[in-house]
Amino acid sequence: MRKICFLLLSAFCFLPSLAAQPRDYTRWVNPFIGTGGHGHTFPGATMPFGMVQLSPDTRIDNWDGSSGYHYSDDIIYGFSHTHLSGTGIPDGCDILFMPTVGEPQFEAKVGDKSVNGYASRFSHANEKAEPGYYSVGLADDNILAEMTSTTRVGFHRYTFPNTDKGNIMLSLGWRDQALEFAARFINKRQIEGYRVSSSWAKRQTVYFVAEFSQPFERAASTDSRHPQGANVASVFGGGRGNSASTAFVFDTSDGKPITLKVAISHVSIEGARKNLEAELPHGDFDKVRADAKAAWNKELSKIEVSGGTDAQTTNFYTALYHTMIHPNVFNDADGKYKGHDGKVHTVGRTVSPSPRKSGQTNSLSYGDHYTVFSLWDTFRAAHPLYTIIDQKRTVDFINTFIRIYEQGGRLPVWELWGEETDTMIGYHAVSVIADAMAKNIKGFDYEKAYAAAKHSAKLDHFGLAAYKRRGYISGEDENESVSKTLEYAYNDWCLMSMASTLFNRKSLGKGGGSIHTDPYLKKLHDDAEYFKKRSGNYENLFDTETRFFRPRLNGGFIKPFSPQEVTFHFTEGNSWQYSFFVPHDVSGLMQLMGGETKFVDKLDELFTTEAKLSGREQPDITGLMGQYAHGNEPSHHIAYLYNYAGRPSKTQHRVRRIMDEFYKPTPDGLIGNEDCGQMSAWYVLSASGFYSVLPGQTRYDLGTPLFKRIVYHLENGKKFVVSAPKASASSYYIRSAKWNGVRHPFSYVLQEQIMEGGVLELDMTDKPNDKAFDHVSTSSVFRDWLAVPVIESDARVFAGTTTVSIRSAARNAKIYYTLDSTEPTAGSALYTGPISIDRTTTMKAFVIGAGALRSNSVEARFDKRSNDWTVRIASPYSTQYPGGGDIAIIDGLRGNNNFASGEWQGYQGKTFEAVIDLQRETAISEVGGSFLQVARSWIWMPDRIDFATSADGVNFTNVAEIKPAFPQQEMNPVIKEFRQPIKPTSARFVRVRAFNFGKIPA
Repeated sequence: MRKICFLLLSAFCFLPSLAAQPRDYTRWVNPFIGTGGHGHTFPGATMPFGMVQLSPDTRIDNWDGSSGYHYSDDIIYGFSHTHLSGTGIPDGCDILFMPTVGEPQFEAKVGDKSVNGYASRFSHANEKAEPGYYSVGLADDNILAEMTSTTRVGFHRYTFPNTDKGNIMLSLGWRDQALEFAARFINKRQIEGYRVSSSWAKRQTVYFVAEFSQPFERAASTDSRHPQGANVASVFGGGRGNSASTAFVFDTSDGKPITLKVAISHVSIEGARKNLEAELPHGDFDKVRADAKAAWNKELSKIEVSGGTDAQTTNFYTALYHTMIHPNVFNDADGKYKGHDGKVHTVGRTVSPSPRKSGQTNSLSYGDHYTVFSLWDTFRAAHPLYTIIDQKRTVDFINTFIRIYEQGGRLPVWELWGEETDTMIGYHAVSVIADAMAKNIKGFDYEKAYAAAKHSAKLDHFGLAAYKRRGYISGEDENESVSKTLEYAYNDWCLMSMASTLFNRKSLGKGGGSIHTDPYLKKLHDDAEYFKKRSGNYENLFDTETRFFRPRLNGGFIKPFSPQEVTFHFTEGNSWQYSFFVPHDVSGLMQLMGGETKFVDKLDELFTTEAKLSGREQPDITGLMGQYAHGNEPSHHIAYLYNYAGRPSKTQHRVRRIMDEFYKPTPDGLIGNEDCGQMSAWYVLSASGFYSVLPGQTRYDLGTPLFKRIVYHLENGKKFVVSAPKASASSYYIRSAKWNGVRHPFSYVLQEQIMEGGVLELDMTDKPNDKAFDHVSTSSVFRDWLAVPVIESDARVFAGTTTVSIRSAARNAKIYYTLDSTEPTAGSALYTGPISIDRTTTMKAFVIGAGALRSNSVEARFDKRSNDWTVRIASPYSTQYPGGGDIAIIDGLRGNNNFASGEWQGYQGKTFEAVIDLQRETAISEVGGSFLQVARSWIWMPDRIDFATSADGVNFTNVAEIKPAFPQQEMNPVIKEFRQPIKPTSARFVRVRAFNFGKIPA
């Protein structure tokens, strides 16, 4: 009996130890998802939000090689230490190492490019990737290359065949332009150096310290000063250019792997050395790999899903993994980082709360400084996700924003490695801040954050000056005018939200206070009202006739108009996609579109229209359902808008279809750029059953859960559970909902509910059910002003007369106008019908409605031509650069230096030719034309301009040849008028030809 009891006891004791084994979430992560197609991800080794991303480079450049790797490739050039996940512009790939065998080969040709000669073929069959680890067999030399990492140190392990010529190559000139570099030997096991390069970030600096596990026998370098590097104390590479390579030769006859530790820093070599000492003082590769896996499991365990298919689970945890690659720690282990003022700063030390009674331990830590903020993308879903599962880093992100503001003068827009790239639009750092403030996340200075946000709103760049003056951005003011207007309006709502949060905290705090007794409260109240009004500016671009947001020009809407056309008036989109971007006032948008029923009809049409994209080719616009484009961020919230019109079943249907069709566990499984976690964050939230339509408030709109059970393990120790046991491929509609056992009547949950913990029970069915939630129609609380009127005319430029009309969306409103460029008042002329104009005129108009509400004034200029010439253009212009039609060539008006304003005609790959009919024999003594060069956008001056005259329009005589000889390398926008006197002649017709110079220069 004792023996039997002992055996039972042994079994009893053994089983709990098995149950206690932590769940391995990393096994569901496939880092190759997104490395094919247009996902732009990389498969290499990195830590959560780590400084180092150690990954193979298979691409020299091009859009689909932005991350350095593409799954369709079969050559690896080396392994470098910085990479961007899912962006659309290549950068990074710094400090490249590559193992080879035999005599070092430094250079080879790929097409017309010189690249490293130590590249190797590889096969995906011999490639493995998991969180924190990557390995590949290099086929050319039979080498196994493995890599793992700590936060700031990349760790390589190379297993060579038995040879006395096992090489490890180093390139400081790989990929982007190397402005400056230097490196030196410390001894035969240690090297150090730095590299300054220019690509997306114009002056990125990376310092490094590298340490081999055994001494190298010799070194060979492309640096002619030290071809063999015999003097180990010397500099072995330094200067400018892209040819800095060195080979370190090892004897690997014993078959023992060589390991290489590479610590990086953006501050100094000393910082890199400290990072190495702090994070990797030992040489145990397998321990670092295990530690990296444990770190990833800790992060991935924040959300636990069950009840889905293997494919869905892989998609989910890979998506969650992708949301944790960026942003990246930017400070060294000692807290030092490079600020936006170019100086070295130290992150302040903070003490974490640690009451012993609760079982927590005392600890001292740095609040990290971060980089790589793709805010135009990530404000939508990634940052709202962080407010649930990673509030500590959310605080660190915002404190980083504040430091960037203090050191660089403004909040980040698209920040990269200590520089502002200004790549996208809006100022969406305010969205992240407003969201955290609304959700009562503590740990940053609310007042300082608000001051920084308000500063961004008061600037005059990127169309903001016109936006503040007009209430919208017009096409002549700035390119991407519609998108910028709509996103600035949302940003203004965020400012209103922030001011309101501060007002409530102050007025409800100690001592209370009111706007009548407290100047600070009065200022916050006035700010909230000011930004509330600005947040309604979206309405100024809404056309009530077509029910789309449209670009405006000269007081009216640009014509012709097609909602599916991709033009320079939108940011990576068209009117279909942007006509639903009013997240802060969906009720107001519904009213503009004619009410809930018509709003739903419009949403349905968006998803089902057979109209195809037209206009400008934009590779970012992918994942189309009708004109909905899931592959790009402006569409991401749209499927959830049905909830606001009382049709949640349509949200559930659309969201489920998007998850099923656009996320696959394959290399091309992402339908568009990953964009630093945004594409994946949409999936993480949507698969959980909810999504944040409006960052800056606490509401998450319900969609449809992909799993039967989802558990969010919160930082405060509580759990938020979404339970949907009947969820399946066909049962994705919500029949009813309960919150902690009580009926949940709303089609949303709140942040405060989530953070308090609880269970959201969803009874799923295969039948649509719009009665699952109570629907309450709401009216816009922001539309207490009037949109500016629209001024339209027969022609902006006219020969005799033109007719001008003014219309307003406001009912029972009065329009007042002036024709002498003065500001109109209620005492100005009252508009009663179309106005005929026979001279050059500047008209201004505004609207007064009920309750004395009035709009901003709108301005339009109509020019009477000084001639009656006509023109025939033989070479059609690009539809993206119409210049206002053929007449623009002779109307006497000049465009500004904004190439996308619609005021210029553009010709691509062809010679411009036009014949001008002066209508009568005319004395001519000078000819000329004006041109615009914007080389950054591939627009250049012509190679030459020829003029010829004719009496009959058939037989022409050359009278002038102008050679602009304008420098093609001039990157700033330049307008140049080329004129040339000619021998006086009389002619009725003038022919002008402007010749394209040919191939785009390097």
